[in-house]
Parts: sequence; structure tokens; C-alpha cells
Amino acid sequence: MEGDYFSEWLPRFSHHLRMRNYSPRTVRSYEEAIRRFAQYLWLRRHAQPGRLVIYWKDLATARTDTDVDTTHLLITDYLSFLSSMRTYKPTTLHRFISTLSSFYRYLYAQGVVVANPLAAVDRPRIKEQELVYLKHNQVLKLIESIPDLRDRLIFRTIYATGVRVSELCGIDIGDIDFEDYTIRVRGKGGKIRIVFIDEDTLAGIRVFAAGRVTGPLFEGQQGHPLSPRTVQHIFRKYAPPGVTPHKIRHSYASELYRRSRNLRVVQENLGHSSIRTTEIYLHTDLDERKEVYRRYFPLSNGE
Repeated sequence: MEGDYFSEWLPRFSHHLRMRNYSPRTVRSYEEAIRRFAQYLWLRRHAQPGRLVIYWKDLATARTDTDVDTTHLLITDYLSFLSSMRTYKPTTLHRFISTLSSFYRYLYAQGVVVANPLAAVDRPRIKEQELVYLKHNQVLKLIESIPDLRDRLIFRTIYATGVRVSELCGIDIGDIDFEDYTIRVRGKGGKIRIVFIDEDTLAGIRVFAAGRVTGPLFEGQQGHPLSPRTVQHIFRKYAPPGVTPHKIRHSYASELYRRSRNLRVVQENLGHSSIRTTEIYLHTDLDERKEVYRRYFPLSNGE
């Protein structure tokens, strides 16, 4: 459709994201990624051939009043161009692809484009990274070192249940079954699931709740639920560098799988929609690999 420029549709897409309660930081990230792609297309369509790199280093001349309609080949060229500049990691390129895909899905829903060109774009391969987590005794030692009751309980509840930060902040006291040792949490996409909690952690929650039967378990300002940003700040205050709430969630999952060997249960407890997401925990048990090596490899047995 003639006249459907990035300069016109990017503000509308940003408004769409804000209406869906995306955080301001996420909206800015989406805007920057889409604006960069728009500038690339403008340069491809207007700049002299062979001078793209020169113009890219100074985007003052690049504009966004260029048609949003494009092809998967141009998008692939864009990703190859970014890779050639050696300024973006594969994980960053993945994020760009996801952002552009969301943008073009929105445009398709608005009838601006006839298809999402990202559907035919191959994602760059990311080297498998070793999953980092704390062992059980390390987590307990960290928890015991926290003097504040609320903050200590935040750490312990994440480790005891494996919940995400957003799920932790959303726990209402009324969602806790003190007799059945379970908590009802709202996960990604509003999906409800039941997580389990140990007796000692639940006893700490009972003391902390101090007779309250409704309302947020962890309160922030004016009785509202504690924000994820505050939880992140609490972790930076007490935890060693690099130890995040997500790392504690990893520790929960790794310890549960190591002892149970039941990947399906770990998947359901974590709230993963696909077991492929959970399969990363198949690669975390160094103790088991060491034991198998010592028992069965001939050199380790003096043969």
C-alpha cells in the first residue's frame, strides 16, 4: 500500500505495545531496532551503491520515511550486513529478528502487508552455553546470610518453588494453601499453575504474613505488590555478582532434576510450555558424569 512508511507505522506500533502493558524499556528497545532497520532500507533505496558502510557509520542522513513493505531477502541482507560489521552478537541478532517479526505481524493484522517476511528468515546459530547455577548448599548458605526477614523469604520462596520474579510478585496470600503446601501462581500468558512448597518455607511465610489472609504476599508501596525491579535490587544487595533470581530458578530446576530424573515434572513445575525448553537441565549434572566416568572408563580403573 503506497505511503505506508516506517515513520507512520512505528509510532502506532509503539502505542500498540504500550496498550499491551509492555514496559517503557522494552518499547524503547523495539523502537530502536525497528528504526535501525528502517534507516538501513532507506539507505539501500536512496544511497549510492558501495557507500552503505560509510553512511551507516553516520546515520544523520538516513531517514525512516520509506515503505515498510520488504522481502525476506532484504532482511537477510540486513542481518548479514550487521554481522559483517562485527558489532552484534548472534543473541542480539535473534532479538532483532523477534522484534521485526512482532512488527510485521502487527502490520499484517492491520492489512498493511500481505505476509510476514520474517517467516522465511533463518536465525543465526547460537553456540550452546553451559548453564550456570548454584548448588543446594550454596543457595542455603546465601539465604542464611540475609538478615532481613522479608528479603530472606523472597530468596527462599524462589528457590523453594522455582517461580519467576513476576510470578513471585503476583502471589496473593489467598493463593497459598497452607494445608496442602501449594501456591497458585499466574505465569506467562496468564496461565495458572500449582507449585509446591516445603514445610519450613511455608512456616516462614505464615510468620511473615502475620495473620493476613488476603493481599500481596510481598507488598510494595501503598499496599501494591512488590515490583520485579525491587526484587532485582534486593538481589544486587545480597547476592554475589551474576547471581540473579533466574539463576536461583535454574538452581531449583537443576537440583530437582538431578535428584528425580523426571524432566516432565520439572517442565510443569517451571511452567515451560515446551519440554524442549526444559531439556537444558539434561546437561547440568557434572556429578553424574563424573561417577559414570570413574566407574566405567578403563583408565580411571587402572586398566
